[in-house]
Amino acid sequence: MIKKYQSTVSLLLFVAPAFICYLVFLLIPTFGGMYYSLTDWNGLNRTYSFVGLGNFVEALRDDRYFTDSIRFTLKYVLFMVVLQNVFALLFAVFIESRKKLKTFFRTIFFMPNMISVIISAFMWTFVFSQVLPQLAVKTGLTFLDQSWIGDPKFSFFSILAVSLWNGVGYMMIIYMAGLQGVPEQVKEAAMIDGATPLQTFFKVTLPMITHAITICLFMTLNSAFKVFEVVYGLTGGGPGRSTQVMALNIYEEAFSNNFRYGYASAKAIILFLMVLIITVIQVSVLKKREVEA
Repeated sequence: MIKKYQSTVSLLLFVAPAFICYLVFLLIPTFGGMYYSLTDWNGLNRTYSFVGLGNFVEALRDDRYFTDSIRFTLKYVLFMVVLQNVFALLFAVFIESRKKLKTFFRTIFFMPNMISVIISAFMWTFVFSQVLPQLAVKTGLTFLDQSWIGDPKFSFFSILAVSLWNGVGYMMIIYMAGLQGVPEQVKEAAMIDGATPLQTFFKVTLPMITHAITICLFMTLNSAFKVFEVVYGLTGGGPGRSTQVMALNIYEEAFSNNFRYGYASAKAIILFLMVLIITVIQVSVLKKREVEA
């Protein structure tokens, strides 16, 4: 009994530093934000009024910029979830099929992930504004000479391209780990039974890496909804507010415009609930697929 008590105390002592950090830097601010979302606090004054659900009603009914940012964010999430996972899986399959230069390709594809997102955005700002117009002049490829970050028709695709360039490599590593766990004997048996390589991939390999797909979809959804740095670094939400995402709208509401911290907290809670609902649905559906597989 004494040994069991001592082991429990030892375990708690080891866990305590991480739990304290988690409590101080995540849980307390989270519950504090939930409370402030029901007030009109400006982030500075000690006095503020309780407004109940007024902030949520205003954000969803009267704030056109916020509803526009929700639509743009959902559009970005849809493209990112599909394209990032498709490209990551294709790269993983390509690398795993190589007998030579596997390490080289893995390093090249993963390297952009080693660069900070905000630094990547600044780098690509230079590429879009300086390099591509010069290439258009030198090579005659006039389609390169576009206002990639200043024209609403192209700015979304510029943000998407930089996000994919920076994030595909990480998902690729997860898919590679999943592919390496597929027994070669199973694939060889399918080939002996007459299955083509494409049929083997979709009927054998893909069902056996559903756990990797679940993880990658979860991580992609989470990061896509919270996208901030790439938009802030490339377009700042512009031109106008045409590329403003929810996180940037919340940031400007709290720190750049009217310092409406309580109102911004309400918007953050709306973002949290959106991510929570969609993630729970996604994970539950894919977990069922894993069990069936």
